Amino acid sequence: MTPASENRLLVKFFLVSALSLFIGAMHGMLQVFPPVRAWLDSIGSPYGGPGHMIDPLAHAHMNLVGGVVMLAMGVTYYLLPTLSGKTLYSRRLLQHSFWWMALGVYSFYMTQMVFGSWEGYLMLHDRAAMTAVHRWYGPIVAIAGTCMAVGFMVYFSNVLLTLLSGPPVKTSRPD
Repeated sequence: MTPASENRLLVKFFLVSALSLFIGAMHGMLQVFPPVRAWLDSIGSPYGGPGHMIDPLAHAHMNLVGGVVMLAMGVTYYLLPTLSGKTLYSRRLLQHSFWWMALGVYSFYMTQMVFGSWEGYLMLHDRAAMTAVHRWYGPIVAIAGTCMAVGFMVYFSNVLLTLLSGPPVKTSRPD
């Protein structure tokens, strides 16, 4: 593969980062509108209750993990071969780290938003039903969190294996 085609593998990291930062910015803007803020405060945001699932958990994860971490992963994959002089250990691990992270970030965000809204509604209208709904939250959010964790571990493994691989690739340019 040429360097240009290898770099095209990284474009998706930057696209997901930009999309995540956009979603996070819109989320942040909407949650400070007075009616939305009043509703979030009434259901426990940001300190507890279902409101904390929406603000700060969903909002922060979308911005930090979806936006910043995906950007950092793409930049690392881009710069690591240049700075270390070594070929990236595995394109397959690169692909896995992207898809596990993207799946994890977006499923975590949606889980927080759905359960936060659903339980928030129930908290204000039918408190008794909250327990039955919340029992599903733990397993679902654990799956989303596990996807993110797998993405992080695969990314870290790929970086570490690249750095621990043999000597730098020799180039034809003079030093």
